[in-house]
Amino acid sequence: MARTDEKENDLDNSFEEAVIQASPTLETSKMVGHRQGLLALSPLFVFVILYLATSIVSGDFYKMPITVAFMFSSIYAIATSPGKPIMQRILSYSRGAGTSNLMLMLWIFVLAGAFAASAKGMGSIDATVYFTLSLFPGSILLVGLFLASCLVSLAIGTSVGTIVALMPIALGLAQSTGADLAMMSAIVIGGSFFGDNLSFISDTTIVATSTQGCAPKDKFRANFWIALPPALLMIGLYLFLGQGIHSPQNLPEIQFLKLIPYLAVLITALLGLNVMVVLTGGLILTGAIGILDGSYSFITWFETMGKGILGMGELIIVTMMAGGLLEIVRMNGGLHYITQKLTFRIRSSRGAELSVGLLVALVDACTANNTVAILTVGEIAQHIATQYKIDPRRMASLLDTFSCCMQGFLPYGAQLLIAASIVKLNPLAFLPWLFYPAALALSSILFILFRRQKALS
Repeated sequence: MARTDEKENDLDNSFEEAVIQASPTLETSKMVGHRQGLLALSPLFVFVILYLATSIVSGDFYKMPITVAFMFSSIYAIATSPGKPIMQRILSYSRGAGTSNLMLMLWIFVLAGAFAASAKGMGSIDATVYFTLSLFPGSILLVGLFLASCLVSLAIGTSVGTIVALMPIALGLAQSTGADLAMMSAIVIGGSFFGDNLSFISDTTIVATSTQGCAPKDKFRANFWIALPPALLMIGLYLFLGQGIHSPQNLPEIQFLKLIPYLAVLITALLGLNVMVVLTGGLILTGAIGILDGSYSFITWFETMGKGILGMGELIIVTMMAGGLLEIVRMNGGLHYITQKLTFRIRSSRGAELSVGLLVALVDACTANNTVAILTVGEIAQHIATQYKIDPRRMASLLDTFSCCMQGFLPYGAQLLIAASIVKLNPLAFLPWLFYPAALALSSILFILFRRQKALS
């Protein structure tokens, strides 16, 4: 009973922090003109042109560092922000770069870097990979990896935590079997959004149901029928794609003692412990076992952790610059402008649902945070749901699903950035393989177009 109360308190605190962070975006009375709206959104256009266009023209997505693209677009955002002294603009940018939710994410990155390097250095990741290969034939490895990602994310309610836990295993499996690393990574990313979308303890679920006034269990029932068909489709697809994968022969002897840190991380994640507690526990175990079996001394363990933390440096810098840039966009009315344009011509309940889905997706693209996107759009969505007599459970499901779909494709979102940092790939390399977010988006649209409408009386 105490454990349940503790989890409920944690969820309440998380929701309250998100409300505080997003509350400035909830004002919708201010009208934003066309020119002002485009100017407010222009930093995002600058980023896209610098990052994507430069990479496409050069024919190499590694030519333009994402840190440089964010640096120049951030300078542009501050320089062109109208009506405020330069110092006030810089302070607004800094406030966006240092929100409580973002800083919590950075602490996770630090722990993830330390754990990943420490686990690799003492052989835990290799032992886990060899153990997995000994249990499953190569033909079902992809399905097993997807189902594991779905299960872990459903248990812990966070896509970032799932990626931190499973991405090193995906890396090891790709290296051992010769499978495409970007594909293996995308499988984990897709599965992580399955649970992020459905879990009762996910921030997106809590915020979506709170803004629409329904219970998480009722939203789950509506949401389940949107998420299930894409998940089943992925199982079939990965069974097909896995036919060409063969497990290596003559695997090294499995060192079961070195399995303990990763098994502990996965088990505690499935039990629903906080991701920072999970990573801290795993980190302590890697040090204890590594020192016990001679893989480490205290000094070399500390050095390995330090290298892992430094390896997260680019990710931390990008995340903070993205937060600052998107705060400038919000402050100048970019989100208000998008809201005005998408809700102006609503004529039917289906049109209302599609508009809300597109709105939350675009706001997510502008904030790179699906929880904040739902909070931003939640009040508007509730008003539209009341006007067009849309079931709150249905609206909450659509808010959560469309925001997760968009978040799954953002190369500057936390999920793709941390995955790229772990496997040392450009975030854009994942995009052609992100089948689950695409299938979830299609399922959400079909759910709106063809599911029978049940208007509220």
